[in-house]
Amino acid sequence: MRAMILAFTLALVASTVSAKPPLREVPEIDGTILAVGIADEIRKNCPDISARLIRAVSVLNGLKGTARKLGYSDAEIDAYRKSDVEKARLKAERDQYLRDAGVRAGAQDTYCALGRVEIEKGGQIGALLRMN
Repeated sequence: MRAMILAFTLALVASTVSAKPPLREVPEIDGTILAVGIADEIRKNCPDISARLIRAVSVLNGLKGTARKLGYSDAEIDAYRKSDVEKARLKAERDQYLRDAGVRAGAQDTYCALGRVEIEKGGQIGALLRMN
């Protein structure tokens, strides 16, 4: 009986561990990386706005700890972080966000306008930016 309970418990734990969603489906991870990418694109294209670099690095470093707390291994985190497929997907999402917000490629004023709105909102993107 003990062996059966132990086997059942181990099977339950194993199924719980393997039931983790891919990191791309964890909003607090994927959404934060997307926000950093959007903020970076704004600051690269608007001379009036710069990054809060220490905050951005802190946010990115904190993500690894968050992922670990959610049960992801360093190998899983690195695979997600280094994946060309995930990078392309996030870039496409970033570009769609920018287009939806009225940004036009090559038009600095549209990046600056969005940057000012994001800073004023004080959300995840705006918190990574500052006016020069």
